[in-house]
Amino acid sequence: MKRRMYYTLSASALLIALAGCDHQQKGTASGDGLSDSHFQQADEDYFHDMDNGVALTPSEVKGRNMWLVWTGDNDWFWHHMSEPTFGGFDLLKLVAAPPGSPNARANRWKQLGFVNEPCFEAAAKPGKWGLYLDQRTPGCVPDPFANATKYPGVKSGALGRVQAAGSYFGEPTGILGLRLFPNPDFDEAAAKHWKATDYYNNRGYFEDKRLIRPFRVGMSCGFCHVGPSPIHPPKDPNNPAFADLNSTVGAQYMWADRLFMWEARPSNFMYQLVKTFRPGALDTSLVSTDNINNPRTMNAIYNLGARLDVGKALARERLAAGSIDNKQFNDFVKDGPLTKFYDKPFALAPHVLKDGSDSVGALGALNRVYLNIGLFGREWVKHFNPVVGGKPIDAITIAQARRDSAYWRATEAGTPDIARFFLKAARPDRLMDAPGGTSYLAADGLVAQGRIVFANTCARCHSSKQPASPNGASAPAEIGADYMQRFRSWWHWTQSPRFKQGMRAIVADPRFLDGNYLSSDARIPQTLLRTNLCSPLATNALRGNIWDNFSSESYKNLPSIGTTSYQNPFTGAWQAYPMPAGGRGYTRVPSLISLWSTAPYLLNNRVGPFNGDPSVAGRMAMFDASIRQMLWPETRERDTETPNAEGVIDRTDAQSFVYVPRSWIPRVPGMGAAEERLLRSLRTDANGTIELGPIPKGMPVNLLGSFQILAESRDPKVVLQHYQAILKFLVAFNRLLPNRPDGSSDAALRTHFAPLREPLMTLSKCPDFVVNRGHYFGTARFNDRPGMTEDERAFGTETPLTDEQKRALIAFLKTL
Repeated sequence: MKRRMYYTLSASALLIALAGCDHQQKGTASGDGLSDSHFQQADEDYFHDMDNGVALTPSEVKGRNMWLVWTGDNDWFWHHMSEPTFGGFDLLKLVAAPPGSPNARANRWKQLGFVNEPCFEAAAKPGKWGLYLDQRTPGCVPDPFANATKYPGVKSGALGRVQAAGSYFGEPTGILGLRLFPNPDFDEAAAKHWKATDYYNNRGYFEDKRLIRPFRVGMSCGFCHVGPSPIHPPKDPNNPAFADLNSTVGAQYMWADRLFMWEARPSNFMYQLVKTFRPGALDTSLVSTDNINNPRTMNAIYNLGARLDVGKALARERLAAGSIDNKQFNDFVKDGPLTKFYDKPFALAPHVLKDGSDSVGALGALNRVYLNIGLFGREWVKHFNPVVGGKPIDAITIAQARRDSAYWRATEAGTPDIARFFLKAARPDRLMDAPGGTSYLAADGLVAQGRIVFANTCARCHSSKQPASPNGASAPAEIGADYMQRFRSWWHWTQSPRFKQGMRAIVADPRFLDGNYLSSDARIPQTLLRTNLCSPLATNALRGNIWDNFSSESYKNLPSIGTTSYQNPFTGAWQAYPMPAGGRGYTRVPSLISLWSTAPYLLNNRVGPFNGDPSVAGRMAMFDASIRQMLWPETRERDTETPNAEGVIDRTDAQSFVYVPRSWIPRVPGMGAAEERLLRSLRTDANGTIELGPIPKGMPVNLLGSFQILAESRDPKVVLQHYQAILKFLVAFNRLLPNRPDGSSDAALRTHFAPLREPLMTLSKCPDFVVNRGHYFGTARFNDRPGMTEDERAFGTETPLTDEQKRALIAFLKTL
């Protein structure tokens, strides 16, 4: 009996080890031995028609070019991302999709939401190495960034023998933000083995871990931030001109699920997981995973100057230890306004991430983005297990990156020019400036009424111009342990007649929108906001975690917001959730600039419909439906299975499996005969791919998507409790697995595995599965609902807006 129990527990342990094995990659220091002068940012004003034709200085041109074409050697990282996704992620499959396929250039906008680069057309026949790579349109000037003489690439591996090194900016792929690089590992033997036909058609071939592709694909920041201009939209979004594109509006139409899983297979649970990413949203911690499924919108960048001024006034954040190593404007600019945002050891700058964690200055926040998309990737992935987790995470340090990576040093040197570009180009897109936009604007009288409603209800968070606060009610000079006390005082001040009178006078000023970021950039506690818990529960920036060096001491010392609540996805009952201290529990205020063009809403794009149409009419259709759901929350989508659900829950829409190609299974040291028997007994398909499942249709995706593998505490009692919960789950799982109703209906499977619900909920790192709840300001829902905690009620009640006031508010919001 004991031996049988040991076998079953060992089998489960092996499956967990398989999901979280340590994928260490070999590699040398990034750019080791190169001089700092090797990598220079490009000075050609190739993209001059973009960003509504704004005129740029030479340094601003370099900043835009860096934003759009600098990948910083991350092609290595994205190439190796196929391993933790078991071959599901493959950028080459996307940039070289053959004609007629779902991802081909002709379908790219509708299917993927990627921006087709102008001056390219689909390949009519296979080109180099048999791949269908987009071809440059005859008559277009050459891409200047592919100039290997001016921007010489780094020779390594087989480069120079099988393929030339090319430019360190790579070559254009026909998709803005993705650049093509020769693969240094593609040697003579790999070339003999390469068969493009099999790469396109033979699953056993293209899913083989040992396959070496001839190219790697790098990613620039622009890939997630370029989109159609709201005020100069393309006639055909699949074939835009440069004049139709904007570098800073965000990739609002990108289907990130189809980015991370090139093949839409509903039977693949990893596809079911990323399918919870709505267009324009992705989980930026998917790679350096915190084991929370947490898709969030890709940021638009507007009014950077005003945004910096808000940070200077309200975000005095202390830096120490590794965070003080971040470069600041003062390191590059010796006079003028940009020198006013650092007062050592304090950063005075805005937050960028949704949880307000990257609070170390604007340049540090930009540099962190480059790390997060794979710069210095050979080192970065040593600090965590990409995608699957299962390994304790520790911090990557700025000091090491600066010492060991020439690409990092080049990025640090170039980011001031990106900031200069943003200061010039990140301008609001007003509806009145869009073609036909004025026809959507209401009469002045209704707008004036909406202006008053906005001042009374919204402007306290969504304006960077505020009435002077009395003592004790102002934002703290230094963010710290007393933040919640100060915040509650400030909130109650905004409910006073004196504040509202002052705010109405400010909003009534004809110059109200001039230099207004339309956000206070403050951290709002989730107990007030009441949105889904997963984003404010993110752990990557906590002390000692991967982004430790990119979060301030002030962030790490933030107090707990108290006890919040969430709805049990099976019973519908409201349950209390004590929020930990140390940075979690907050969401920064987003800007309302160009609100008309950015629907759907909330931090995950889950409030409102998506139609994929970037025209003014298309954007306004999404705005009208989405803003109605925001102000009339009773109209939002509801889950049909959870009793009295407050909102929608992402569920699997097909029976699915975790697919693991046999070639990807690591040979774990010490694997015994029992484990070998288990591997041989696992179900496989015709290609020998292991199928773990089935996972029934209708299961909440996040029941597995936010499964906490490791105990994230140094408290021995907490660690013990966590692993006792893991053991309880394994025992229950092993009891049910041998008798599962294989081939039965989804309902039978769900009934059979129902005893696992409670253990899985206990082990969920984010037990809140309702994704479109919260932000109930101006509605009756703000004042009361079942299960509200004392900390949620502590913000008081407010008079709900009437339907007439809401319609007037909408009329004003269209003008922002």
